[in-house]
Amino acid sequence: MAHQLALICFADLIEEELARADFELSAATDVCRIGLANYAAGAILMPYRRFLDAARELRHDVDQMRKRFNASFEQVCHRLSTLQRPGWRGVPFYFARVDMAGNITKRHSATRFQFARFGGACPLWNVHEAFSAPDRILVNLSEMPDGSRYICIAKSVAKAGGSYLEPDRRYALGLGCEIEHADQLVYTAGLDLNGPPIRMGVSCRICERLDCKQRAFPPIDRTLRVPQNERDVIPYALG
Repeated sequence: MAHQLALICFADLIEEELARADFELSAATDVCRIGLANYAAGAILMPYRRFLDAARELRHDVDQMRKRFNASFEQVCHRLSTLQRPGWRGVPFYFARVDMAGNITKRHSATRFQFARFGGACPLWNVHEAFSAPDRILVNLSEMPDGSRYICIAKSVAKAGGSYLEPDRRYALGLGCEIEHADQLVYTAGLDLNGPPIRMGVSCRICERLDCKQRAFPPIDRTLRVPQNERDVIPYALG
């Protein structure tokens, strides 16, 4: 209902933004129109100032916030990643939704965190592990190749397929921020912020970590050597 209300009340503003974007394909215009109306609907259900105040009060506890605003876990995570209004900035989060094949079907980031745009994401990202731990919230400390460290939160969710004969749609949600904001998150309770992090990357093809045991493909900028008489975890050596 909020989506339809936004399409009606903000029609002129939405069309003005679409005209400014000047998309080449009409389908892109249609997708963007829905996206803008969805954003407005989220702002109607979770008003900026009230939502930001609640996030700070509840230390970004998504379960408590979704109850307060009558929203889903995914909706709250998505809204948290948009709180960057000048003068009223919240914690800069990244947010992503990943399907069981590893496809990133939603992405939004107010951080330096990089998402893989082609190929699979890093297998060490805890969103992949979330599928094997349904209904649990997973939290870890991860480090990217540039040295930046993130508190990474992940949870799997299921959405109905529409009928008994259709399988449920299963996704993993990823939410995270840089370690400097750790004291504002309820999820860091019991987490050793000085302990060894999970050494993540963006995608195997562009990852700089030559000693990673989870590597699926060699990086595109390295030479490859395959030892004939050696068998290690990874069956090749990188130059």
